[in-house]
Amino acid sequence: MQITVSTARLRVALLAVMAVVAGAGLAVEVLKPVLGLRGRSGVVPLFSLSYEQNVPTWYTSSLLLACSLALAVIAVGARRAGGFVKHWWGLSAAFLYISLDEVVEIHEAASSWLDLGGVLYFSWVIPAAIVVAAFAAAYLRFLGHLPRDTRNRFLLSGGIYVTGALVMELPLGYWTEQAGSDNLVYGLIDFVEESMEMLGVNLFLLALLGHLAGEGWAIGFSRAAPGPRSSVASERAA
Repeated sequence: MQITVSTARLRVALLAVMAVVAGAGLAVEVLKPVLGLRGRSGVVPLFSLSYEQNVPTWYTSSLLLACSLALAVIAVGARRAGGFVKHWWGLSAAFLYISLDEVVEIHEAASSWLDLGGVLYFSWVIPAAIVVAAFAAAYLRFLGHLPRDTRNRFLLSGGIYVTGALVMELPLGYWTEQAGSDNLVYGLIDFVEESMEMLGVNLFLLALLGHLAGEGWAIGFSRAAPGPRSSVASERAA
């Protein structure tokens, strides 16, 4: 018996889960001032996209880890085909790091390097933007060799993710300096930011799975064939 999961059904499942996680985060942010929900305990810190070490954090981290594993599988296949192996492994390592950073917030330490304000209140975006630009330049040839559909999906998902992770930090930083982080406007800006990150990672994972499907891979589960004993037993029963 073999059960194969179609890409279309997987897409629906992934986006449905994302909608639930993001929707719950938005709901607690809106209901927090209306119902006077506590910010340090209860459903707010558990589901809010503005908090860390909670359901949205672990959800996004798991998605990033899944991308890293899918990239590693592609890298193994690329080694056999002899095409851009180091680039695939580099992407796998990068997504593994981002998955860990999502949980432990390594990038936040970079904000202490520069004491800026306004849209650069979260100053870690400066070194992050430099790293992203260098990474993109190093991968231009890699992107050029990809099939057109895969390349377009990579660019779309990457653009959405970077816009959420970096660009949306600019208005969020400005508002944080002006009004702090314990208010509805902060929560709404952060909701847009985190939702874009989730969407970008989901689309990238689907793009990776689509690339694997194009290479002949399939997502499925199968029951192991009967062993020698059960085969003999079947023959005797017959």
